[in-house]
Amino acid sequence: MSPQTSTFNTIAPFYKKAFNQLEKCGQKSYGKFFLLREEDIPIIGRLIAWSLGDQATARQKGIDLEKGLLLSGPVGCGKTSLMSLLRFFSSGNKLHIIKPCRDIAFEFHKNGFDVIQRYAGNSFIPGKPIGFVCFDDLGTEQDLKYYGQDCNVMAEIILSRYERFTRSGKLTHFTTNLSADEIEERYGP
Repeated sequence: MSPQTSTFNTIAPFYKKAFNQLEKCGQKSYGKFFLLREEDIPIIGRLIAWSLGDQATARQKGIDLEKGLLLSGPVGCGKTSLMSLLRFFSSGNKLHIIKPCRDIAFEFHKNGFDVIQRYAGNSFIPGKPIGFVCFDDLGTEQDLKYYGQDCNVMAEIILSRYERFTRSGKLTHFTTNLSADEIEERYGP
């Protein structure tokens, strides 16, 4: 992204610094060719506002700070990278871990139904609270069996985490290549 671009120059100075910092962190993490494109400024700006809990910007942009994030887009567009980089802007109460859905499905195949409870319940690792989770690449996992029992592992985890959200407000994030209709078809409404 070039600082001379017209869209970039119209954003608030604080956000200009945040974009520059995000780009520097991206280059450090992913290489010198990492860059933020001008057309992504509105989306990335909303993500930064959410991560920072910027209530004024959230109101202005129609962002609900009380809900989790869903990044959807084609393979290779940077969803996972953005979710990783957003941790640089998240305070302790919004810090998240990233867990690939395929890994969770394989864990289920190996270890059974305790895996669902691990990701749906109150802790990720016994005794260590997790706060927020970003389930990465929703839709790439397969339904697997554990001792002959089929299970849509992520559907069970999503339902349990939604129930947890309604009780305690614990948020969940997702990245996916699926459309809203495809998500509903595979995991329910």
